[in-house]
Amino acid sequence: MKKSESIKNVAKALLLFQTKMESISKDSTNPFFKSKYCSLSNILENIQLPLAEAGLCFSQLPDEHSLTTILIHADSGEYLESSYVMPVAKQNDPQAVGSSITYARRYALGAILGLNIEEDDDANKATAKLIETPTKAWLNKGSDEWKLAINAILKGTHTIEDVKKKYSVSKVNEAELISLNTKK
Repeated sequence: MKKSESIKNVAKALLLFQTKMESISKDSTNPFFKSKYCSLSNILENIQLPLAEAGLCFSQLPDEHSLTTILIHADSGEYLESSYVMPVAKQNDPQAVGSSITYARRYALGAILGLNIEEDDDANKATAKLIETPTKAWLNKGSDEWKLAINAILKGTHTIEDVKKKYSVSKVNEAELISLNTKK
């Protein structure tokens, strides 16, 4: 974080902003996590007037790998500035880059202005795996599914790989399926 030599005026203005700021409704839903959040457009719409009344303005500047947010006190020129690294899965995909910028802008504004814009999950999402893989049922020897899998492999309508896409298969059971497959 960078800041001006003095932040006395920006601190007073930020205090005024926060007293004027009402709660922002969570207007969007993340289907992956089944949680609600505030969209960037909703945040911008809600902070515009309280920022102006407090004598504050901001700018957000993306570069190749990060987003810099600067909060400025208009009369004194005092500022707070912070950068956020924007991870982008597909660097050459304009939609992925745009999505990352929007995401970073939303969180950066929330942080620098002290906004309550997300549901509190007690850091569960931050400590979970980034992408959860669905749990597959185990293919248990002797089960109805086992019998169907063996018949499908023996008839040649399914491969062992097809079975493994649908079920979790232990190494022992996989070896038995392979040996059955070689006997046909």
